[in-house]
Amino acid sequence: MRAVLIVNPNATSTTPAGRDLLAHALESRVTLTVEHTNHRGHAIEIARDATRDGVDVLIVHGGDGTVNEVVNGVLGDCGGTRPDAGVAPAVAVVPGGSANVFARALGISPDPIEATNQLVDLLGGYRMGRPWRRIGLMDCGERWGVFTAGMGVDGDVVAAVEAQREKGRKVTASRYIRVAVREMLASARKEPILTLHLPGADPVAGVHFAFVSNSSPWTYANARPVWTNPETTFDTGLGVFAITSMNIWANLRLVRQMVARKPRLAAKHLIRDDDVSSVTVTSNTPVACQIDGDYIGTRETMTFTSVPEALSVVAPTKKID
Repeated sequence: MRAVLIVNPNATSTTPAGRDLLAHALESRVTLTVEHTNHRGHAIEIARDATRDGVDVLIVHGGDGTVNEVVNGVLGDCGGTRPDAGVAPAVAVVPGGSANVFARALGISPDPIEATNQLVDLLGGYRMGRPWRRIGLMDCGERWGVFTAGMGVDGDVVAAVEAQREKGRKVTASRYIRVAVREMLASARKEPILTLHLPGADPVAGVHFAFVSNSSPWTYANARPVWTNPETTFDTGLGVFAITSMNIWANLRLVRQMVARKPRLAAKHLIRDDDVSSVTVTSNTPVACQIDGDYIGTRETMTFTSVPEALSVVAPTKKID
């Protein structure tokens, strides 16, 4: 079995010692090549070349942004001809970022050493005839999304965090929370400009922001999951979470529901569905957008479509809580 280990050396929780340990453990199971990324988009290039070369597994050691790049390198342009499911490489993840939402949603341990042991066991299972797991993805029009996308304040938060990262500040859960609170308060003073278009329903105008999910939870605040669409999984359609009011007290009550151990999300100003085939969000002026925690700029229209069984992954059959 041929594998390429794609390492983002700048990811939050990667270390040279950890990378060496991971490579050593993998060499007992696969014929391994190690590639390090050195610029944005580099993982797309590495994954594209490996896919053309017929590599069996691409192992990502980095954060969610690196995972997104690898998936886009494997599958190519949205709406284009995807590689045959039996030919395209499977994607594995050993977390190395700050949140690692995708890996944790797959049932992969956030601890790199434990995740390495999981991966070695899963590779051994495949050699014994166990098939790779298949998961659905989001076709976001211009690129693939693996777990989340957002328009409005969500995009503003990601843009602000990326700006701080470029200044050399470490990205942590507490920094995300501080930035999110600041952007939410700023957004509360603005008029809603988004319109939500769901299949079989009238458009909903007056939306302040919209999250689209491909799995759950939506993200993590350190070890605590934050829920928007608890029933959305890699095997369902997409989850939609949007609000039509920025009332502080109403949204504080909603936030308490989102971080509860057993979330029951309900509010008069909340529009939510855990299983839709597609959703379009429009705006009368360009707004900030993010896909898988990466700021992609401003857009006036985004359409997100569920694509079942789009990708093979090296992961437990069911998520381990």
